[in-house]
Amino acid sequence: MLLWRRALRAAGLLCPAAAPRPGAARRARCGPGERPVGRGAALPAGPDLRHFLRGAAAGEPRPEPQPGSAPGTGKVYLETYGCQMNVNDTEIAWAILQKNGYVRTKDLEEADVILLVTCSVREKAEQAIWNRLQHLKALKARRQQARLPLRIGILGCMAERLKEEILHREKLVDIVAGPDAYRDLPRLLAVAESGQQAANVLLSLDETYADILPVQTSAGGTTAFVSIMRGCDNMCSYCIVPFTRGRERSRPIMSILQEVRMLSDQGVKEVTLLGQNVNSFRDMSEVQFQSAAAPVLSRGFSTVYKAKPGGLRFAHLLDQVSRIDPEMRIRFTSPHPKDFPDEVLQLIQERHNICKQLHLPAQSGSTRILEAMRRGYTREAYIDLVHHVRECIPGVSLSSDFIAGFCGETEEDHQQTVSLLREVGYNVGFLFAYSMRQKTRAYHRLQDDVPADTKKRRLEELITVFREEAAKANEAMVGQSQLVLVEGPSKRSVSELCGRNDGNIKVIFPDAEIEDAAGCRALVRAQPGDYVLVKVTSASSQTLKGVLLCRTTLSRSAACH
Repeated sequence: MLLWRRALRAAGLLCPAAAPRPGAARRARCGPGERPVGRGAALPAGPDLRHFLRGAAAGEPRPEPQPGSAPGTGKVYLETYGCQMNVNDTEIAWAILQKNGYVRTKDLEEADVILLVTCSVREKAEQAIWNRLQHLKALKARRQQARLPLRIGILGCMAERLKEEILHREKLVDIVAGPDAYRDLPRLLAVAESGQQAANVLLSLDETYADILPVQTSAGGTTAFVSIMRGCDNMCSYCIVPFTRGRERSRPIMSILQEVRMLSDQGVKEVTLLGQNVNSFRDMSEVQFQSAAAPVLSRGFSTVYKAKPGGLRFAHLLDQVSRIDPEMRIRFTSPHPKDFPDEVLQLIQERHNICKQLHLPAQSGSTRILEAMRRGYTREAYIDLVHHVRECIPGVSLSSDFIAGFCGETEEDHQQTVSLLREVGYNVGFLFAYSMRQKTRAYHRLQDDVPADTKKRRLEELITVFREEAAKANEAMVGQSQLVLVEGPSKRSVSELCGRNDGNIKVIFPDAEIEDAAGCRALVRAQPGDYVLVKVTSASSQTLKGVLLCRTTLSRSAACH
């Protein structure tokens, strides 16, 4: 047993419990039939293997375990931070725990296990977790006084980046599990139940959780996320993702199609295909897939790695997914601009249920900074791609990511980013101040030399310009009819509903009786999952407002345009 525990500790899978305080009583020596627990207390030993073998031989009936009653189970509370991939990870983790007898609770106070699914992209995201742990300290202290054990775990990217450091820094954390270790959660929690801290932060070259159907947790059940690949090989100098999510590997296409069909049968009306670099999807699961040629990159783009021949590519997957249900919208995120061959753009333009909305993360408008970021393209190549996309997909909605204050960014570099925002005119934007992360190339090779107040000012300027241009782009829709997927009541008014149009822009409209485009004379009220036509009456940088025209379907709306 000692050799087994030493081996686990050497592998980083088992961490010793916190050392006793100086002056604490030494653990009492156990007598026959006793085992040590806690601070020197002793309990009679439980039944050994021979007991169960005798029972089995005698034909003794074994009671069926009830959820939450078996050792290592109970009520679990899951809290998600960060991107859509973390939402999907939460659903995978819950599917695994549910299969192992856990039940889920939305009440923090009654939980036996609290799991935080974390983000590590920026320092602010990690600080939110440290702050949350401080709030959980009081809860765990109350549980210990009442002798009601509470296990707390950190999952996901922050767990992968900091590893056992989390256990040393916060003694109230019992388990740490990286993004590729969710299958090990039941064992980790069982170890934690015995009073030990436990960790599994091993990254995998092939784990995709392809055989696990996530338990969907999205409100209303009208939309869902489907993970198609994990990891990233791009190695942008600022990005921690390759170090927290590992190398790129793709799910077998058949498992993806199976999940999408299941969601269609459940009535889900919109699926978003997920991946850290979603459009570099490359399924090598079948021998016949391995002879395909490598796809052509977007014109003017390059990679830090050699072209990868073989495999079914994203265009094939997108084609197959879009054929499953003509009434299901298909989106995908987050792509890299280098992976937009013409066959993908043509497919988006042709299929009525693939949303005419693309995420083209630019990060900077300065060629010099893009080179320092190792993005693999120039400002000019990026702008050429934007023009090409708009030629191939008329009316396409564009979104992007930008970083303010990257290493070495001058005022001139910043102004080039400002001008790119004005030139492109994005509908949606995600803008952040640069936050240096350990392990990245920038951490080892570059200087984080832009002062914090300068980063803040530049970020505020970028946000201001983005909102001005987004407002112009959205105002161009005033007077137009937009097809909207109803998501539910508006957060600001019970008399209004909200949903999203094809371009992924939020649309708010009155909850009123309307006609059905199918010709039904009876008036109806729109429900979550319905498609409705809304005439836009006003617009801001983030929201459209309008009046309901009628209820319709995705296919019928496409046939009318």
